[in-house]
Amino acid sequence: MAQSISLPHVDMGVLMEALVAVGACGLLLLSLPAGSRIRARWPVLLLIGAPFPWLLSLLFPGFDGVVTAAKLLSRFLLLASLLQSILLLTTACIWERIRKPLPRIVVDVLRWITVAIAFAALLHEGGINAQNLFTGSAMLTAALGFALKDTLGNVFAGLAIHAEHPFEVGDWIQYDTNPAHIGRVVEVNWRATKVITLDEAYVIIPNGQLAQASIRNFTKPDPWSRRSLFIIAPYSVPPQRIQTIILDAIRGSFGVLEHPNPSVVTNDFKDRGVEYWVRFFTKDFDKRDRVDGMARDRIWYALARHGIEIPVATHSVRLTQMPAPREEPVEDIVERRVARLRTIGLLSVFDESELHRVAREGAERLYAIGEPIVRQGASGESMFVLLHGHVEVTARKDDGPSTRFATLNSGDYFGEMSLMTGAPRSATVTALEETRVLEISKESFGSIMALRPELVVTLGNALQDRMAERDVALANARQQTAESGDLFRRIRQFFAL
Repeated sequence: MAQSISLPHVDMGVLMEALVAVGACGLLLLSLPAGSRIRARWPVLLLIGAPFPWLLSLLFPGFDGVVTAAKLLSRFLLLASLLQSILLLTTACIWERIRKPLPRIVVDVLRWITVAIAFAALLHEGGINAQNLFTGSAMLTAALGFALKDTLGNVFAGLAIHAEHPFEVGDWIQYDTNPAHIGRVVEVNWRATKVITLDEAYVIIPNGQLAQASIRNFTKPDPWSRRSLFIIAPYSVPPQRIQTIILDAIRGSFGVLEHPNPSVVTNDFKDRGVEYWVRFFTKDFDKRDRVDGMARDRIWYALARHGIEIPVATHSVRLTQMPAPREEPVEDIVERRVARLRTIGLLSVFDESELHRVAREGAERLYAIGEPIVRQGASGESMFVLLHGHVEVTARKDDGPSTRFATLNSGDYFGEMSLMTGAPRSATVTALEETRVLEISKESFGSIMALRPELVVTLGNALQDRMAERDVALANARQQTAESGDLFRRIRQFFAL
């Protein structure tokens, strides 16, 4: 009779616990956003698994010990499900709406604590003192401590990482002294930190190992990081000239920031030449190889345009006489340039001898894709003829955005206003592909106009037409009237005629 009375009481207790656990789990699923309900998988799985021990005990009705153990295990699963539902309701549904979400490692540790609490309650329900279980056997305690040494070390190291915040998910870090070991943090859990390198390698670093390493964070405290390039230039070129050329070359290059300012210093004197240390900042750390490579391209093109060759290492070698490479004769180069100059309307007033003179005295320049040939507002005393490639012409009025109003191809020209009057560049011209131009200087024009002063009127009229086209494109007709009124006077004054 006592047994028939106690069984329904126990059944009602388990049933009430099950109802509470089901209610907490249902409330959790309703409170979580649709995309975050996967986080409730453990409370749901524990709740689903709770009836199975009780059902298995029905196979052994005559064994009271099996029935008791099954009921305790079912209650353990129900209690663990209930505690984890309460934990997620507190962290995911309340805490995250008020403050920053808790790190995953903290949630994992709290989840294991809830399991430990449910296990301790199970032992207490079964009449077992949890303290005696672990202190009764020194060998068992020592074995558990030794087995869990690394695991516990990783857990506490992970908690220390989150407490000190040396990095966060999304930061780029270097996790040891090897410069190749750089990656973006994608996850920090209770055991390890996971990063993805530029090679798309998935690296898992134990938290204990990471806590003892020297970590470099390239994303904190500021979103930019500094990059360094080392360039060798000849001893024959003054350092300040090299520094100016390099700084002008990397300005506007992909990923290079204007602020903080780039800088170049003379770093060392090598056997090959003077070593310059180029420092600039970028926010595109994940594209740092491309940023460095395009900056090196800009520097190479800039040095080449100024006739500066990067010195090569010298060695003692045995020479074998080889046929000299064929170079294009100077006269062929001049004729090729003259053929291009004949198509330019501004130069149609020049005779053949004058065209040959301009072609012979001009200098060819090579520009990289995306590199500005002239910048709006910069001073200049030359014009450019496109020999190969095409460029984009943009201008900015006051502080407004840049406006593209022309695309020039081979045979077009630009910069004639600065050549004829010395006026600042009125637009920015940028190479859209590798572009070669012929630069015509003030000296070439000046020597011709000194012999033929009457060209001032002809060239002035041609310039006036070009100004009208530019002003229509920029929708600035008032500027045309102001600039064209004394154009002839400015040309005569610039060339001292």
